[in-house]
Amino acid sequence: MNSFVGTQNVDSSEALCKLLSRYKTEDSRYFLRWAHDVSGFIQELPSNFPSPEGQMFSRDRELRWKQQGNGYSVLLLSTLGTEPNFSPVGQHWKTQDRSAYVHSTTETRFPKGISALKGGIGQRYFMDAQTSTVHFVALTVQS
Repeated sequence: MNSFVGTQNVDSSEALCKLLSRYKTEDSRYFLRWAHDVSGFIQELPSNFPSPEGQMFSRDRELRWKQQGNGYSVLLLSTLGTEPNFSPVGQHWKTQDRSAYVHSTTETRFPKGISALKGGIGQRYFMDAQTSTVHFVALTVQS
């Protein structure tokens, strides 16, 4: 795997939507966060999008965003190599895939209504290749 971590700033919610649509795949999922609510794992963006924070993830990459003023700061965690328009963070990354477990809907650790993805969910650790320090943990869709 040719792992890549990078950042990009976009100046509006329209630019964020355009960026997300460019990277969306058939297996992409979203998890959106507002101060008062979370979306749970969803396949399509809701009408009240954009959210101040969120992520879109698939088998190969995760895009995270956080509102910064009128724009958004975007982090890309990818196993598909360098992406144009993203500034690299670090130089050499290695990844390790792990299973992830979603608690039952009656579990009190999560807000009500969050259920597991069909096909499962996984985690991908992004580690500095020289120190093996884990810097990021990305969600992945498993089939």
